[in-house]
Parts: sequence; structure tokens; C-alpha cells
Amino acid sequence: MTSRLYLPIAALSAIALLAGCGLPRSGPTKPEIYAGSVEREGDAFVVPVTRWVTTATAAEERLTFSPAFTSVGKIGADTIRAGDTLSLTIYENVDDGLLSPVGASASTIAQIQVNADGYIYVPYAGRIRAAGNSPEAIRQIISARLGAQTPDPQVSVARAAGTGATVSIVGNVGLQGVQPIESFTRTLTAMLAASGGISVDPEVALVTVSRGGREEKVWLQDIYENPGLDIALRDGDRILVEADPRTYTVLGTAQGGSVLQFEERRISALQAIGQMGGLNPTSADPTGVFVLRDEPQNIARTVLGRDDLVGPQRMIYVLDLTKPNGLFEARDFSIKDDDTIFVTEAPYAQFAKIISTITSSAGSVTGLSNQIDNF
Repeated sequence: MTSRLYLPIAALSAIALLAGCGLPRSGPTKPEIYAGSVEREGDAFVVPVTRWVTTATAAEERLTFSPAFTSVGKIGADTIRAGDTLSLTIYENVDDGLLSPVGASASTIAQIQVNADGYIYVPYAGRIRAAGNSPEAIRQIISARLGAQTPDPQVSVARAAGTGATVSIVGNVGLQGVQPIESFTRTLTAMLAASGGISVDPEVALVTVSRGGREEKVWLQDIYENPGLDIALRDGDRILVEADPRTYTVLGTAQGGSVLQFEERRISALQAIGQMGGLNPTSADPTGVFVLRDEPQNIARTVLGRDDLVGPQRMIYVLDLTKPNGLFEARDFSIKDDDTIFVTEAPYAQFAKIISTITSSAGSVTGLSNQIDNF
């Protein structure tokens, strides 16, 4: 029966093996994360989430249009632009006029296209700046110049359809492409409506406008709440409509590890935990929910109460969902773009693995012992 001695030996051997090699796990343990803190010569600040921390980290980048965009007035409905096509009719009060055919009192110059520099050329009147002017202003300029050469000329200026001012729209809109700026599409929201509207949830719709080397963005919902952000469009504007591109990563013993998108403009840690399917009830440690973030210098200084920090700081925020206020803090703490949420494994889960391994090892040895006894 000495084979029975194999059982305790097997158990001790399994424990020794597990201690030497370690068990499979989803990541570092809670003590290992704390061991990497700055206080223990690590490179990250480990900070428990409190009301103060929640308030200090709540600041979000405000997205808005600068005065360079908001101070620009609407393009006039009759403003001539490069690419437009004009037609001129000139009446002269003489039989032998400058431009009129013999026996005719009027001459017509059709299909004059405004060139890329914004000019047109009219015989005897010369090169005239058309872009930025109205047909009436151009009429007066031509009349004044011809008036020095023919008595009291009467000029009529009409604008025909042309390429005119356009914007390009891409992204999550009903109709992508190049759209003309017309009398009813001279503002951003009017142009979006004329392009078939947006195809994403307005709550998370982000609108980016590029103009003259500048690129600025704003939340669509803010435009409707603040009409001052409904900017006037300009020729060549590029408009991009997209769903909120921000993401956060979930690792550890959460129900599902993955990269998740923001479903709302503001997501709390509690909402993020819910969005990832909650904590794994058989292995997650509710006292060890960590949020990893590179915090800007000003926020890191405020959180830590220090003024000697320079540049972004690695921060690890700790949520303990078992504390009386733990759920409230998780509800109020905001998740930011590129955050990583790591849920540590509960100690009992590691212990259960050890027991399972020992039991399995002992079962194998018992089977071997029975074979020896039978032999």
C-alpha cells in the first residue's frame, strides 16, 4: 500500500510546480499593478477614484468653430464667383456704335466665363473684376467704362448656370459628393439637409469642416443647440460627417475583452462596464477595476496636487465596486478616448485553479496507484 504515499507527494509536487511556473491568467494581479506605481519606483501613478479625482478629470476638450469660421457672412445669393457664366447686352444711342452691328442698337456678348482669377474681359471696357461682385455692380462698372467712348450706354448683365461655388461632402450623409452653394444651402446645416441628412445617431455625429488649411470640428447636436455654430459656407469647403471615432479597450476578466466605441458623448466607467457585458462573476475582482490613461500635465498636477510634473503622466485609476460609494464613483468617473479598462482576477479564482490542478493530478496518481495495486 505504499503507493498511497504517491497522493500527498503528487499534491506537493503540483503546488511546487504551480509556484514555479505560475498558472494561466488574464494579466497582472492587483498587487503586481500596485508594485509598478511611482511610489514603488515604477512609472505610473496609481490613484483611487474619489469625488475629487472624478471632478479633476471631468474636463473635456470643447469642440467648436473659431471666429475664423463663425465671423464669415453668408455668400450673397447674387454674388458672382469664379466659374460662373455671364451674358451681356449693351444698348447704344448711336447708329454706329462701338459694339453694335450696323443698323442695330444693341449687341449681345454671351457665354463669358469668369476665369479662375475672378475676371472677365469686355471689348472697350477691358479686364473687369467679376468675382465677389453682383451683376448690378458689374453693370455699373461696364457702363462707366463704355460711357467715356459712347454716349449713355445701357448695359444688362445676366448670370447663367456655371460651376460657381461648391463644397464637397463625404462620410455618413445621404448623398456624398460635390454640391453647389445655392441660395438655400448657404449654411452648414442647410447643406447637410440638402445632401440627404446624416445616417448616424445625431448624439454621436461629428462634423469636420476644412477650409484654407484649417480643420475644425464640432458635434452636430451642438450646432442645433447653438445657432452661432451653423457657419456660412465658402467655395472649396470640405465637410466630413462621421460617427464618434473615440474608443476604449477592455482587458482582463471582463465578460468580453475588445476595443469598444463610445455609444454616447460621455461614458462613465459604470456605463463602460455595462457596455462590455459586466464583470465575469466567476473570476473578476470587483475591488480591482483599473483605468489606464495618459493624463495631460495640467490634469495630472491637479489630481496629484503637485506642480513639479512635466508633460503627460501615466495614471492608473482604481475603482473598488465593493465600497459603499464605489458604484457612485464609477457612475461619475468619465472614460476618455484611448482609455484601457483592466479588470483583475479575484484571488479565489487563482486558488480554484490550484485546487483543480491538484485534484486532477491526484486523480491521475490514484488511477496509477490502483493499477499498481492490481498488478
